[in-house]
Amino acid sequence: MNILILGAGNMGSALARQFTKAGHAVRIAATTLEKATSVAAGIPGATAVDAAGSAAASDAIVVATPYEQAATALRAAGPLAGKIVIDITNPLTPDYMGLTIGHDTSAAEEIAKAVPDAEVAKAFNTLFAQVLTDGPAFADGKTATAFYAGDSERAKSTAQALIESIGFTAVDAGPLKNARYLEPLAGLNIWFGYGAGQGTAIAPTWISRG
Repeated sequence: MNILILGAGNMGSALARQFTKAGHAVRIAATTLEKATSVAAGIPGATAVDAAGSAAASDAIVVATPYEQAATALRAAGPLAGKIVIDITNPLTPDYMGLTIGHDTSAAEEIAKAVPDAEVAKAFNTLFAQVLTDGPAFADGKTATAFYAGDSERAKSTAQALIESIGFTAVDAGPLKNARYLEPLAGLNIWFGYGAGQGTAIAPTWISRG
């Protein structure tokens, strides 16, 4: 799959590393071409591109910017008609201990409103960058879960395929409005990781007796 990652921070670079290992063609765009080039140079198989117009020829666009920058980054990368957008953002407060929006909307829904021609899915937002970097397997034999949600079946199928291609357990979390649950779940995971001092080698999951 041809994947464009908007954002060259810890999350974007972790996903770029895993996607290239899985055989995907990965392009990275950032606030500057220099930053994208610096990050891509450390990821075999990844290439850096200028953010402007970078959506062309992409099968999936992963939004790995801070939430506040997501809509601007997507518009700069456009045109987006018919494009699959995977939103991994969380609308975090500056101290990372709270959310700036919730209850009646979510980051994913606001991004979908900002780019109405695209097909948006939520995914990967409940995972720490360290877990994405290290891979899905934990010492107890469990595999980390990556939840995904969306209103477009095509976008959801793409998110599921990307999750499974890098070895994580994909769990369908329903329509895009359920990002209102996934984003607070990410906030809870951050609290456990930092507030409770458990570190970033943790991930939320869903257990079934079925």
